[in-house]
Amino acid sequence: MGNEEHTSGAPPSAHAEDASRPLAVSPWAALFAGRFRWVICGLLFLGVTKNYMDRQVLGVLKGPLQHEFGWNEIDYGNLVFAFQTAYALGMICVGRLIDRLGTRIGYAAAMVFWSLASMAHAVASSLGTFAIARAALGFGESGVFPASIKGVAEWFPKKERALATGIFNAGTNVGAIITPLLVPWIAWHLGWRWAFVLTGALGFAWLILWLLLYRKPDDHTWCSKNESAYIHSDSAPLTGNIRWADLLHHQQTWAFAAGKFMIDPIWWFYLFWIPDYLQREHGLNLTQIGLPILVIYVISDVGSVAGGWLSSRLIRRGFSVNAARKWAMFLCALGALPIAAVYRISALWPATLLIGLAAAAHQGFSANLFTLTSDLFPSRAVGSVVGIGGMAGAIGGMLIAQIVGHVLQWTGSYMIPFYIAASAYLIALVLIHSLSPRLEPAPIA
Repeated sequence: MGNEEHTSGAPPSAHAEDASRPLAVSPWAALFAGRFRWVICGLLFLGVTKNYMDRQVLGVLKGPLQHEFGWNEIDYGNLVFAFQTAYALGMICVGRLIDRLGTRIGYAAAMVFWSLASMAHAVASSLGTFAIARAALGFGESGVFPASIKGVAEWFPKKERALATGIFNAGTNVGAIITPLLVPWIAWHLGWRWAFVLTGALGFAWLILWLLLYRKPDDHTWCSKNESAYIHSDSAPLTGNIRWADLLHHQQTWAFAAGKFMIDPIWWFYLFWIPDYLQREHGLNLTQIGLPILVIYVISDVGSVAGGWLSSRLIRRGFSVNAARKWAMFLCALGALPIAAVYRISALWPATLLIGLAAAAHQGFSANLFTLTSDLFPSRAVGSVVGIGGMAGAIGGMLIAQIVGHVLQWTGSYMIPFYIAASAYLIALVLIHSLSPRLEPAPIA
């Protein structure tokens, strides 16, 4: 289906070391010799988990906060809109900043900013002050995916990037699992304000690990020379800055952005409204939603890893990058279709399982879509490209916030949102294929 190059070969032996590049004298260094890139993947996973915990606290506490402050569905939709607007702006600014500062410092700065913004929700006392806190959180959280994808591009060869992306992207589900289990307990025993404070403060524990462990492969004493050679085996590292405006001339940029515009709003819908759906349509209270949400996001975790594994596996079996990524996305798009029927299902667990299937399909599709940026662009441009696509996705999220808020206020039914969720992925794949039929790398000097 295309003339993309792909390489074969196995990673270096876990015990292979280069005498001219000794590993640090540490039992941990010896343990991860030849595999340290997976430690980096674990750090990215933890960062994404923390990110999604912070953004989901409001969704879990939606009912109690609506009761305390008198918000209606449109008010809540406006809070989501404030987050998405700032997230869209941040994707442009922060994504570009991460390319300039580098992954290590850029991600650290974003983590500090959004963790403080999350904690600031605890002092909000009105719709306006909540909107300010949500906007600050959205702006800071916009750095998570540009930094994470850039980290994968720096630490993994193409044949492993989709799998690595699927693994760290599974943190979105783990964050979404932990939050409805932890936050109601905190709110019940300490009050809802402490839920924002404690989840936000976790970012500073992650920050210590990040600053201690993250460097580029060529600069890291725990990355053997053989592992570094394997990481760079199918890419040519380039230096120098790429102007943001230049990226807009490439159809590859617009293919990624179109995909994000279509699918990101669906994930926002799941994140911010599924807790409410379970309470509204199935009569669950705040402390009862934890188990169904746990099931939904455990299933979606499987989808995240499986979607990334599938395209990586196809590449290893000789498929082109173009064929592997698109076949994986097509199968995921089919998996999202059954969610159209959820609004008609009155039983809790069948509805929960269908939502879980759709969430898994999203995560598998998303893992491959994110990986396109490192397939199509050099690592020095990945942060900016992810930022552009993330802005498109956030604009879509702004629209879904208004659509869902008004639809629920006017009709009280989730029918239209679930129809949108079912169809978005096939439309996204058609747009991606139309704009980049062969997934050829952008001609960037």
